[in-house]
Amino acid sequence: MTPKQWWHPTRHADRRPLLLARNRIQAAIRGWLEGQGFIEVDPAALQVSPGNEAHLHAFSTTAIGNDGQGRRMYLHTSPEFAMKRLLAAGETRIATFAHVWRNRERGPLHSPEFTMLEWYRAGEPYERLMADIAAWVALAATGPLRFRDRTCDPALPYERVSVAEAFASFAGIDLPATMNAAGETDAAALAAQMDAVGISHMAGESWSDLFSRVLSGRVEPHLGLGRLTVLDRYPAAEAALARRCEDDPRVAERFEVYACGVELANGFGELTDPVEQRKRFDEEMAIKARVYGETYPVDDDFLAALALMPPACGCALGFDRLVMLATGAPSVEAVQWVPAG
Repeated sequence: MTPKQWWHPTRHADRRPLLLARNRIQAAIRGWLEGQGFIEVDPAALQVSPGNEAHLHAFSTTAIGNDGQGRRMYLHTSPEFAMKRLLAAGETRIATFAHVWRNRERGPLHSPEFTMLEWYRAGEPYERLMADIAAWVALAATGPLRFRDRTCDPALPYERVSVAEAFASFAGIDLPATMNAAGETDAAALAAQMDAVGISHMAGESWSDLFSRVLSGRVEPHLGLGRLTVLDRYPAAEAALARRCEDDPRVAERFEVYACGVELANGFGELTDPVEQRKRFDEEMAIKARVYGETYPVDDDFLAALALMPPACGCALGFDRLVMLATGAPSVEAVQWVPAG
């Protein structure tokens, strides 16, 4: 029997309670943001650059000008570049529920089009974002967060662990030993440790590739079980948009929040040095060219605005994932009013 489409009346009747819960959660967070003095903004999705992270893949199109000439443009993978321009313009607390697009991604936790809740606080420490997320999870949930056989109690205080601590605890990896004092990485040193603890890898993989293998295979399944986990202080090599920690230049002010083993949010103490940011973008695009045979343009207008941006912190939260976890739905597309075709 052919599975019923999402728009079939009986299928929609099953989905409708989840969709109404989505609306309730969105309204509750909007009310919270307004009470905190945030302004909701609406950035354009069509941009000259979709972002410059090596392993994110964008949808591209051709914009035809009045002169009939074509120009390559992209649907953004995040509203980040646009929102940082607004910080440069003088805004201090901004948020958006933005539709974003990422190619090569579809599954229970991924959709090629999804809703990202992104927000920024100028002049505040990045730890403030962690408290924001905990407050929203409590607003969203009417009981435990659930994904498959895993649960997470939103009423409990979140735990905060560094990436180095998590790698040591769950994978037996001494991550700092694979970096020098400046944060430069040693793939051979990490590969040797992985061999010693029985984590498979392929010859010639970069440090970043190896890092991702350990994180996804050995660390993430243990995060956000019972309570929210804030995985903090990412290696600087894995934080292209974050400023380095003052007490240790090997790591950066980047964190991710996990619930039920699912990554829910990704936040930063924002890098505001345009020279350093261009350098990091170039490095990311060099990796993208090597691995995927393509690159995306660097947005020079964004870098010019970055020079005027005040110290700030910002975070992106997968809103569909939050609704999925709060309702116990089986996938992100189960809580989207109209899933991507």
